Amino acid sequence: MGFATALSGLKAASTSLQVTGNNIANSQTTGFKESRAEFADVYASSIGGVSKTQPGSGVKVTEVAQQFNQGNIESTQNSLDLAVSGNGFFVLADTVNLPDKNNPNNPVDPSVPTAYTRNGAFQLDSAGNVVNDKGQYLLAFAANGTSAAEGFSVGVFTPLTIDTAQGLPNATENINMKLNINGAAAVPPTAAFDPTDPLSYNNTTSITTYDIQGNAHIASTYYVKTAVANEWDAYLFIDDYGITTGGPAVPPGVAPASTVVGAGVPPAAGTPNQPGAAIPLTFTPTGLLNTVAGVAATSVDFGAIDLSGIDPNLKVDDMAFDIDFFGTTQFATPFSVNGLDQDGLPAGNLTGIDVDATGVVFARYSNGGSKALGQVALARFPSNQALAKLGDTSWATTSTSGAPIFGAAGDNNFGGIQSSALEGSNVDLSEQLVKLIIAQQAYQANSQTITTEKTLIQTILNA
Repeated sequence: MGFATALSGLKAASTSLQVTGNNIANSQTTGFKESRAEFADVYASSIGGVSKTQPGSGVKVTEVAQQFNQGNIESTQNSLDLAVSGNGFFVLADTVNLPDKNNPNNPVDPSVPTAYTRNGAFQLDSAGNVVNDKGQYLLAFAANGTSAAEGFSVGVFTPLTIDTAQGLPNATENINMKLNINGAAAVPPTAAFDPTDPLSYNNTTSITTYDIQGNAHIASTYYVKTAVANEWDAYLFIDDYGITTGGPAVPPGVAPASTVVGAGVPPAAGTPNQPGAAIPLTFTPTGLLNTVAGVAATSVDFGAIDLSGIDPNLKVDDMAFDIDFFGTTQFATPFSVNGLDQDGLPAGNLTGIDVDATGVVFARYSNGGSKALGQVALARFPSNQALAKLGDTSWATTSTSGAPIFGAAGDNNFGGIQSSALEGSNVDLSEQLVKLIIAQQAYQANSQTITTEKTLIQTILNA
């Protein structure tokens, strides 16, 4: 019996050495989780239970349990390197060209999770899919639109794909102007407004706008102080063609007053620098904006601007946008532009990929725009230690691990995601070296037990 007991101790010590050696070997493996050998004592059982004098039958290995404590996060230069800080696993799917082992006639569904990992070293394949070093897809939740504000369909998986096509242009829909118009300014000496005569207006501003194809158009506004107290007239021009509230460019030779809102189509060739109808801006005696175009509002709409009247070569949809003067004031200080922006964009090329802390992946374009491509899916389990080890720092579900719970980073007990970073191995080398010494001593001690047992038997046989 002594030999069997010592032999079980040798086996246990050997397993401990193997586990410790494996930890040491993977001390630099990205996303690796260290293991520990867990043991239990063994007693010979009987109907009456274990006797008080039962010396025991040795030891057995009950589990080689992995420890899922956080590893150190190290920065990298690759935006597709991702690290989970906290709870959660990246969700992987097999590539579509792999056959289903149970049904070789059916390809693998790339939207079905097959493995989970903490190794966030991802890259692009030839088709633009984000994959790991084994070619497995990184799964993400499908985007409901092109912006993060539109949300994502949590639970609807799709392989994360980087769209390398050009960023689509956006037509200008809103122009925001925050100005201070000099309340102490004088009425211009030239009564009839003419954009080519600086003596007929007080101030002007310009901003680049875009049509649906991304063609640039200069939108200029001119400000003329009237004889009425606290009232100014504003005029809008697109590429030097006057625009009237509601839309159409003013045809040449037609007085602005006769232009009906929303009616008429600009001619194939017009005359530039002819103003459209004035946009009255009124202010309160305290200098705050009161009405725009006769309405107690801060914005005015310009719709159905047929650009063929400006450039016959343009065959695009009509422009339609509003100008918002919110925050504009009339104080006795020099004219100033305190805010001027618009929401249109030209076409652009892909310049980079950004991933935020919630796992939302954005494509960044040279035109300054961005597009939400998806949200990196994370999974967590009721029992991490019950997951099946697949190797390559990945795991699979088992009946005892519980079903995966899917979600996004930062939500529902999930950790955050850090881009351009990788989670290193959680192995503490100094601790493992100490365990190595302890396991070695245990192995030697059990060997000594066998030697002692052998000596006793020889003494008995020689007696």
